[in-house]
Amino acid sequence: MDDFSTSARQLAKALVASDLGLVYGGGNVGLMGIIADEVMALGGKVIGVIPQSLMEKEVGHEGLSELHVVGDMHERKAMMLSLGDGFIALPGGFGTMEELFEALTWLQLGFHTKPCGVLNTAGYYDALLAFLDNSRDQGFVKGLHRDMLLQSESADSLLDKMQQFTIPATSKWIGFGE
Repeated sequence: MDDFSTSARQLAKALVASDLGLVYGGGNVGLMGIIADEVMALGGKVIGVIPQSLMEKEVGHEGLSELHVVGDMHERKAMMLSLGDGFIALPGGFGTMEELFEALTWLQLGFHTKPCGVLNTAGYYDALLAFLDNSRDQGFVKGLHRDMLLQSESADSLLDKMQQFTIPATSKWIGFGE
């Protein structure tokens, strides 16, 4: 967990150094709590979005610049999408994966044009990235869509990639064998 905590703190420092705020799930535990605390300690802005049902389970963070308590997970993701300029997944579990893939799918479908990336600390996302490469190689994901998921082991490098991101032009979102 030390590598992951250090990586979360490095991302917080990179965000604040780039004058970027943090929009996240609103909890004060785990990596979410670490990055929120670090951004706040460095003088950055942190907006949390948490469903009422998770306020106590995830222990909603009360020390943020803003904390939005919403009705459900769908409202949470929609609000985070509207407030954020991009999406970065730190190592995490099912909820992290679900939010990452929804943001990536919305990008693929053209519902937004915001970059999506993974901070691949200690190779955490290597197997997932290999799976996505295999999906591309088997014809289930277009190469240009696979390339939409940015990745780096370095917070600074990932932010650079995200700032340079442009959505690829395509007339069709998927086609088997293309």
